[in-house]
Amino acid sequence: MITFLSCIALLIVGYFTYGKYVEKVFGVKEARTTPAYTHADGVDYIAMSTPKNSLIQLLNIAGTGPIFGPIMGALYGPAAFIWIVVGCIFAGAVHDYLTGMISIRNRGAHLPELASKFLGKVMKHVVNAFAVLLLLLVGTVFVTTPADLLYVVMDQKVSVTLIIAAIFIYYILATLLPVDKIIGRLYPYFGALLLISALGVGIGLVATGANIPEISLQNFHPANAPIFPLLFFTITCGALSGFHATQTPIISRTTQNENQGRKIFYGMMIAEGIIAMIWAAAAMSLFDGYNGLSDFLANGGPGAVVSEASTMMLGAIGGTLAVLGVVVLPITSGDTAFRSARMIIADYINFAQKKFSSRLWIAIPLFAVSLALTQIDFNILWRYFSWANQSTAVIALFVGAMYLYIAKKNYWISLIPGTFMLLMVLTYILNAPIGFGLSWNTAWIGGAIGTVALVALFFSAAKKARANNLPLEEDISGWKRSA
Repeated sequence: MITFLSCIALLIVGYFTYGKYVEKVFGVKEARTTPAYTHADGVDYIAMSTPKNSLIQLLNIAGTGPIFGPIMGALYGPAAFIWIVVGCIFAGAVHDYLTGMISIRNRGAHLPELASKFLGKVMKHVVNAFAVLLLLLVGTVFVTTPADLLYVVMDQKVSVTLIIAAIFIYYILATLLPVDKIIGRLYPYFGALLLISALGVGIGLVATGANIPEISLQNFHPANAPIFPLLFFTITCGALSGFHATQTPIISRTTQNENQGRKIFYGMMIAEGIIAMIWAAAAMSLFDGYNGLSDFLANGGPGAVVSEASTMMLGAIGGTLAVLGVVVLPITSGDTAFRSARMIIADYINFAQKKFSSRLWIAIPLFAVSLALTQIDFNILWRYFSWANQSTAVIALFVGAMYLYIAKKNYWISLIPGTFMLLMVLTYILNAPIGFGLSWNTAWIGGAIGTVALVALFFSAAKKARANNLPLEEDISGWKRSA
């Protein structure tokens, strides 16, 4: 219990200390007008308030990530707590903040465009394909998963096909309509549901004196899965997740002032870390140890853990609300996944989205592909999701490091977590059966060599970019003169 409460306190302190330091390093320009005004189009570029942007950002980056991931990661024991706290403060929140702020400085650009500008034009095509595939898979999975859950919740009285059709209709509307029409109106309520259910479970753990394990570096995983590097692919949302880099630019286009960035980007990542801590603690303490949790997961999956823990801590009504939250949360990531994919494709082909028909030209084939994917088994692609997700996080952190290097600021705040995760990503794919299947020793050596080589390439490119005075931000002086 002491470890649990200390970790929550550290996350909050991290926001007010390290978050403030990261903000200072970046250098907020309160007088600089944001894309919400300079590119206002009434669709994607719309100024919205900080509370609304914060709750939308929380749901955009969350989904079921800060719940299911920590529940699975709880099998490793209290080491999961360390990764959530350290990863959230020094990696995930830095990743989200820099991605969001650099995007604001560059007309709300998405990661492929930022990678093209700061890491080279070749990266534009690679990251674009990577990001769209990632978002398409997430969007499709978050059609079928909540549809199956709703099918059970409604006692199998409504066909899965009809439920899938209803979810698709919602996704299409959320993808096409202006961001303040559906997402801006519904998300604050969904965000409140996420926060209330998590806080309810957290307070319940404290009030009942749950036997939450104290800090330990011992690996408790029943299958003896190694903490390095597998824990960093199990707990992503809640610590560090590349998916956030695809979602954050949505809010970069609706932020009113740069001084709101720490609350929206860094702060919501800290909030996600607290949610992750609560669910990890619940999973470790309520299921008769790690073997009991493993058996429970084998029989019902993380959704069953949420239902059982919520009922224990919140009673029947609270438990039902929590289950409804599990249904709603993937939908709130699915809709923004499709919306983000539309925006990325539009940026890639330089196709303005103000006209409704222009949005349809991109959305129709996007949803057609997704509908086709629901009819086939795409597990062969989905099993690469965690690796692709953390690879995207590495790219975003290196973009942040490059920006700060060119600006002659402390780029280590982004390069160190980026290098650490680069080592994990390379080692994982070299060892994993879905990758090269090498032994752990060989994978670690190969991962280390690859990491050193890529970091050396980074410094080589960074020195050239600084020498060439690569512009760090969009020139909006013309807009100021005409305003």
